[in-house]
Amino acid sequence: MSSIFQITQGTSPVILAFPHTGTDVPPPIWDRLNDNGKLLADTDWHIHHLYDSLLPNVTTVRATFHRYVIDANRDPAGVSLYPGQNTTGLIPETDFDGISIWKAGQEPTEADIAERLSAFHAPYHAALLAEIERVKAIHGVAVLYDCHSIRGNIPYLFEGRLPDFNIGTDMGRTCDAAIEAATVEIAASANGYTSILNGRFKGGWTTRQYGKPENGIHAIQMELAQGSHLATEAPPFAYDEEKAGRLRVHLKAILERIEQIAFQLKQKKGE
Repeated sequence: MSSIFQITQGTSPVILAFPHTGTDVPPPIWDRLNDNGKLLADTDWHIHHLYDSLLPNVTTVRATFHRYVIDANRDPAGVSLYPGQNTTGLIPETDFDGISIWKAGQEPTEADIAERLSAFHAPYHAALLAEIERVKAIHGVAVLYDCHSIRGNIPYLFEGRLPDFNIGTDMGRTCDAAIEAATVEIAASANGYTSILNGRFKGGWTTRQYGKPENGIHAIQMELAQGSHLATEAPPFAYDEEKAGRLRVHLKAILERIEQIAFQLKQKKGE
């Protein structure tokens, strides 16, 4: 099996995390998926390419395993991110449409969860935490920007059409107010796009786990509607260079502004 994560180390105070762009599924797990599961439809398609080279010297941490192996953005204790709402678990039993992804009798067991927590989830987060601590050691602050995408229309998960930019800060708990405000301002001013703060997606486990502004670690999640950068929100989920090019302008502006704020926070800590 190839490495379960990929890291690019940079010197910026900003870290980009990609927990859901991986498509690697070990053969023994692949053989247990049904035909629907083998579509890997719930991948955050091409998001690591969308953000590529937008911010010089940024650190990136990317999981290469698929979320059907185990979801790197779920609480390892299995606690729901959104109690009372439809969602998928630590090892999903269904896709985002509520349709089974496993062959009958091949569904994940408690033993599978324990094994995959140890083999995939824990090492990814150990690597991510190590980069957060490394960056914080350089600057005194670190900003984790968790990169996601999802189909814009999924009745099983939410009503209506999802906005293009879905910003999550767990109701302002996971980052400095200036980071939240700047991200909201740039997204809201992006012509031709829609946006929302702490709507259906308020930040996943990664954002909530690491975002501790009082300790100099800030976290924010960006969930993008896939229609903003894919040709269609259906197989083969092809990357649309023209759409992506337009979107990248605004994502670059967001990341640059977040980095500026991080340097300002660093300066304040040094005063």
